Amino acid sequence: MNDTEPSLGRRLAALFIDWLIAAMAAALFFGVKYPPEDIPQNLVITAIFVGQVAILTGLLGVSIGKRLMRLRVENPAGRPIGIPRALLRTLLLTLIIPAIVMTDDKRGLHDLAAGSRVVRF
Repeated sequence: MNDTEPSLGRRLAALFIDWLIAAMAAALFFGVKYPPEDIPQNLVITAIFVGQVAILTGLLGVSIGKRLMRLRVENPAGRPIGIPRALLRTLLLTLIIPAIVMTDDKRGLHDLAAGSRVVRF
């Protein structure tokens, strides 16, 4: 692993933080209980997660969880990937499998599809 390649632990911690924020926002704004009682409540949490992660990652290169874990999502030029590619990346991330299948340089299928990479800063 090189200096900028993030560990799986950092990535999972960032994901957990972002999911927790989405769950708390769903509880605060929509009365969703945790753990969710049914599929519609799960969908509310997922929608909030996708929205906040895609917007923040697309515009700033970091979600709240990634910022706390000192991770950044960038394009090959080192810049934020933009909202459309961040939305694609985040939607694929919610499917889990694309994030688990990784290349030798630790890029998941969701990163390959979005033309992005995760680095430490």
